[in-house]
Amino acid sequence: MSLTAGAYSQAIINVTNLRLRTFIGFNPEEREKQQDVVINIEIHYPADKSFQTDNVADALNYKVITKKVIQHVEEGRFLLLEKLVADVVDICSEHPSVTLAKVTIDKPHALRFADSVSLSLEHRR
Repeated sequence: MSLTAGAYSQAIINVTNLRLRTFIGFNPEEREKQQDVVINIEIHYPADKSFQTDNVADALNYKVITKKVIQHVEEGRFLLLEKLVADVVDICSEHPSVTLAKVTIDKPHALRFADSVSLSLEHRR
């Protein structure tokens, strides 16, 4: 049976290594100077209607989601990585058709002798 014949299909959108700058941390130097963060996003949603109709209106618009993430991260100030990751998960799971949103954010150079520190959270519906 082909997917276009009506079988249910779950699409997975991946946004890989979105590199942004934000105020993240609670140490005085972290509160005064923006730091790099690297964001990886995975969003699941049912895509059966979008590939059957080939209509943009039936698909999840990852560009809209990514723009919201960029604006929130670049304009925000966060004490904890947990708060930043939770906010991005919330943005990624706003659309009612999203069944899973998973976000991992790396904070490069957060620890001496480590490439980065990362935190992951996910939301399932």
